[in-house]
Amino acid sequence: MATWNRDTPRIRTRGGVPFPTRRFSRILHLSQYRAELQLTALSSNYELYGDMSRRTMEVLARFTPDLEVYSIDEAFLRVSPRIAGDVQALADLGRDIRDTVRRLIGVPVCVGIAETRVLAKLSNRTAKKLPVFDGVCVWPGTRPDWRLSLMKRLPVSEIWGIASRLERRLVAMGITTIADLAAADPVQIRKAFNVVVMRIALELRGIPSIAAEEDRTGKKEQLIVSRSFSEKITTRAGMRQALSVYAQQASARLVKHQQVAKLLTAFAGTSHYSEQRSFPSVLVKLPAPTADPVELTRAAHTLLPLLEDGTRYARAGIMLTDLRPAHVYEPLAPFRHPHEDLGIAELIEKVQRREGRDLLGLGYAGLRPGPAWQMKREMLTPRATTHWDELVTALA
Repeated sequence: MATWNRDTPRIRTRGGVPFPTRRFSRILHLSQYRAELQLTALSSNYELYGDMSRRTMEVLARFTPDLEVYSIDEAFLRVSPRIAGDVQALADLGRDIRDTVRRLIGVPVCVGIAETRVLAKLSNRTAKKLPVFDGVCVWPGTRPDWRLSLMKRLPVSEIWGIASRLERRLVAMGITTIADLAAADPVQIRKAFNVVVMRIALELRGIPSIAAEEDRTGKKEQLIVSRSFSEKITTRAGMRQALSVYAQQASARLVKHQQVAKLLTAFAGTSHYSEQRSFPSVLVKLPAPTADPVELTRAAHTLLPLLEDGTRYARAGIMLTDLRPAHVYEPLAPFRHPHEDLGIAELIEKVQRREGRDLLGLGYAGLRPGPAWQMKREMLTPRATTHWDELVTALA
């Protein structure tokens, strides 16, 4: 099993002077490079990031018929049985993947190859952290005593799937390192925790126990649209517009993934450091599973009576759960609203996909000019791969 991750460590140079990456800045004191560093603040470029991820996945698909896209910047590739036992062939494959993605896409990646998913993730992290591997780590090709030494040094929280709360419970049992969990009795681990932790322990021993997941880009268990505000919202009117925008965005995502939702949770919150602390939320059971923006907006607005004018809300969002395939569920006529037959959700999604997300809005979500609380993106870098008007101009 091989994994890739885009964040391969590199030492770059500017004018012949070493320029430390994020990892090396933890080791080398920043003052050593104060004269050479020039920092620039840039806005988040989600469009470019998503497009580069899509292109990277297309390149990775050339190396295997069995590609599992795990997240926007991670994927699992199943290695051909023909070379599964050949360490040199696996190393050559890893370097080929690394070099091809760098050449065709222009982004650095690192590759970890191992017998199980958990070990592949650990191998990937090793390739990223230790320069000696140059971005490619074949776990079976390393010495057993070195692997054991590494696992004894790394805390159990370094394992994929072990969060801080679970780590505290493991530490209470005397399991503090990865080696401790690998050596633990799987039956006792299951009794003390659950089958998921037991499978992680088995995978650390090289026993495949975690099955492949379906493509997450099209089949989600929940959908969340949430943002922190650039300027605090202090009125119900302002929050009404924010919830309307989020409901419309959630509707567009459901349509894109051909899903409908049955449950909606709307929430808002102040800063955790604010003297005014308020975190209202409401759970709404929709009359029928739907992706209709009108119904989702109406449900989200049930949060408004719980808000207090004058409270400085820093964040709000919508979470949709109990998602179902749209083609499977077809509600009876008495449970459908007339406007749902007009296909408003599909129309908005189609227009926004072709002309831009901000061109068309429904109700309060369509008010112009844009609200002050929206994310500020004045320092946005060009999105040349997805926007014609931002293509680079070359002059000869």
